Amino acid sequence: MELLSFLHEKRIVIENVLKDIFVSFSSTPGVLRDAMEYMLFSNGKRIRPILAIAACEVMGKQSDDLLPIACAIEMIHTYSLIHDDLPSLDNDDIRRGRPTCHKVFGDAVAILAGDALLTEAFRIITDTRYTYRIRPRLLSQSVYEIATAAGANGMVGGQVMDVLYEGKEGTKNILNYIHMHKTTALIRASVRIGAIMGGAKARELKHFTKYGDCIGLAFQIMDDILDAEGDETLVGKRLKKDTGKQTYIKHYGIAASKIKLEQLIEEALESIGFLGEKSIILKEIARFIGNRSV
Repeated sequence: MELLSFLHEKRIVIENVLKDIFVSFSSTPGVLRDAMEYMLFSNGKRIRPILAIAACEVMGKQSDDLLPIACAIEMIHTYSLIHDDLPSLDNDDIRRGRPTCHKVFGDAVAILAGDALLTEAFRIITDTRYTYRIRPRLLSQSVYEIATAAGANGMVGGQVMDVLYEGKEGTKNILNYIHMHKTTALIRASVRIGAIMGGAKARELKHFTKYGDCIGLAFQIMDDILDAEGDETLVGKRLKKDTGKQTYIKHYGIAASKIKLEQLIEEALESIGFLGEKSIILKEIARFIGNRSV
């Protein structure tokens, strides 16, 4: 399947499942539900859940059972964006081409909407109405993978270091820690969960992990590049705002960052070569990440 068609098809599938999930929020206070929906159903790429689906399908398994977990991953990613945009963190006014959650609903509701999305994500994974066909061992492993990637030793740890080193000189090691935890961890987990649900063995999972690490870091480096020279209209958020942050541009410059990006994409392609022709869609996603303009 051609990549854009694949991305479009899977995005629609994910959003339909998310809409079904939101039926369970009918008794949620209206403003909280509105704030959750406002960000969750904005113009997101859905890369993380799509990666989980793709990794599962290249292993020869249908991804239907995985969909609630994939949607939970997107809910966690969305919570992180809501909190990242807050005045006490990145203080962003625009996300995905429209006002950020706190600009529309206020700081307090935005914080609580993020809290709700994070917590409800784990309810979805463990709610037998959604995941009754998944073996308990696989559910437990999925919860562990997501919590590890999103928690103190993953995304949140990276976000803290991002805050602590803003406006400071920093080092390449600090930069690598931030990028590998704040962005890469959840992307890696998405790939790993898809592969695990697809029946990947330990040796195969190592290759998927390498793929996730490479495209996750590539995704963040491209974010750094886009912040420096992207088009705000296309990217959908304020650019040239990372001058005080630890970025690849700051520590390596534009040219070297682009070379590193190309190297990471090549490593990603090599890591899944063992899949043969089945690797095509994952390879196309990797190339898309390395060439995206949004």
